[in-house]
Amino acid sequence: MKQLMTGDEAIARGAYEAGVRHASAYPGTPSTEILENVAKYDEIYAEWAPNEKVAMESAIGGAMAGARSMASMKHVGVNVAADPLMTYAYMGVNGGTVLITADEPGMFSSQNEQDNRNYAKMGKFPMLEPADSQECLDMMKAAFDLSEEYNVLFMIRMVTRVCHSKSLVEIGERKEVGVKEWVPDPMKYVALPAHSRILRVQIEERMKKLAAYSEECSFNYAEIGDTTTGVIASGPSYYYAKEVFGDKASYLKLGFTNPLPANLIKEFCGKVDKIYVIEEDDPYIEEFCKTLGLEVHGKDTFPPYGEMTPDVLRKSLTGETLPEVSYDHSKVINRPPTLCAGCPHRGLFYRLGKRKDIMISGDIGCYTLAAGEPYNAMNSTVCMGASISVGHGAQQVFNRAGVKRKVVTVLGDSTFFHTGVESLINTVYNGSNTINIILDNRITGMTGHQQNPGSGFTVKMEPSPVIEIEGLVKALGIKHVKVIDPNDLEAVDAALDAFMDLDEPSVIITRWPCVLKKFSQADLEEFDGLLQTKDIVDQDKCIGCKQCQKTGCPALNFNKKTKKVTINSADCVGCGVCAQVCPVDAIVKEGK
Repeated sequence: MKQLMTGDEAIARGAYEAGVRHASAYPGTPSTEILENVAKYDEIYAEWAPNEKVAMESAIGGAMAGARSMASMKHVGVNVAADPLMTYAYMGVNGGTVLITADEPGMFSSQNEQDNRNYAKMGKFPMLEPADSQECLDMMKAAFDLSEEYNVLFMIRMVTRVCHSKSLVEIGERKEVGVKEWVPDPMKYVALPAHSRILRVQIEERMKKLAAYSEECSFNYAEIGDTTTGVIASGPSYYYAKEVFGDKASYLKLGFTNPLPANLIKEFCGKVDKIYVIEEDDPYIEEFCKTLGLEVHGKDTFPPYGEMTPDVLRKSLTGETLPEVSYDHSKVINRPPTLCAGCPHRGLFYRLGKRKDIMISGDIGCYTLAAGEPYNAMNSTVCMGASISVGHGAQQVFNRAGVKRKVVTVLGDSTFFHTGVESLINTVYNGSNTINIILDNRITGMTGHQQNPGSGFTVKMEPSPVIEIEGLVKALGIKHVKVIDPNDLEAVDAALDAFMDLDEPSVIITRWPCVLKKFSQADLEEFDGLLQTKDIVDQDKCIGCKQCQKTGCPALNFNKKTKKVTINSADCVGCGVCAQVCPVDAIVKEGK
């Protein structure tokens, strides 16, 4: 039977058919939907981990105990998971183990464009690169078989287009794979230097065997046509190239890309005149070809960054693009992303941006949008959990240099559980005096409302203990803690004022659920009035000053003819932030 599936869905289906029993992940675009779909299969235990390192370690533990296990994450998440990943690569497996990394050429929702194929090369473990959804399923199944056959961790490197594009997939039945017996083996699983030195030698022997397999692997194959041009490509770049070159080229499609098949590549290159290597991000394949003494064209022809889509390839090769509908570009309105109407972060950042005596250290989440207009309320964003530790470092320098500037750090609840906890420990331990704001919107917002340790539910929506942030930060040694409603602008100002002159660290917890969240019964009981009110503008009172629009709420519209503001009732949730800003009290509750 065939089904239309995204790559993420096909990876999940491949895990099911491969007999996977244990899956762990941390959400991050474009990998999020992998675990969400894995969780739909009752045969697989699935969990959201607090971060990618924990997810990788959970998968390692599941595999050590004998079950086929997997971890999935976006490309920057592998940085977090790299510590256990690099050592586990030495050890080998009991149950088959697969790591899926979702890279993002073009950085549509990521802070960098790193190419995680380099991890496979550095860590000396094999890698597969699917080009479509069918290959996602097929490679997942093959990876687990090969993992156990060669006693090695496998990595599958996906990219955004493969993750989120749909294509037909032929699905099959689940292969029931029993849990292998766990046998204590300190030489294999206890990473003492004396043991690791022996394992390091074994890695080289393993890679030689895998290099031989790569030469005959069905995921690596040549299509010989017109031999004036040869294209070597991996992942979706293979399809992009075929759209551009068509039948005017020969192709070497590489799917098993670490170790690369040296003999197959040399044989292919010997049959064609001019060779292009088309790959996204780093010249990973290109550099390998050059070590073989082959003359190939790659990054000297195509951009060293971004997606290698057909339009990019055409422009690089000929300087031309396909014809497009002509229009007046000056009339296209720039529409930057904005916080949703009723977002609980709006009130906080509106007030935070008014303060000129602070540095605001931000983090990864929806709230990163506060860096732009109209808030201008974020001065740095590096990576998950960095806000608190970057803020601590900056505050230490300001204090020692005699600069009277307070550092305010901001991060979300899921990000706090991810790596913010350790950063706050560092702040407490080293005696910093930053104000640390944790935006507790009761869910993992930016990646699509995944559960986290503070939400009360697992990925399978089973009830779980709630890790209360207030109690946790107090247990870490924070003496000054305030929990506020971020929609209450006076409460925001009062909390900031109370902690501004402290010589100790403090925490403000803004507690209000994401406006797009499917509210639980606990939410409805705690946050009285959710979605029960609407705000309207009294047209007789409105003076058209646009002060309310400076809150950045997309529900507010200015009518150029009447020079008055109106509120889109379909968007408004009655948070009241705009009403608190209005200087003439023109914004009131509907029906009052």
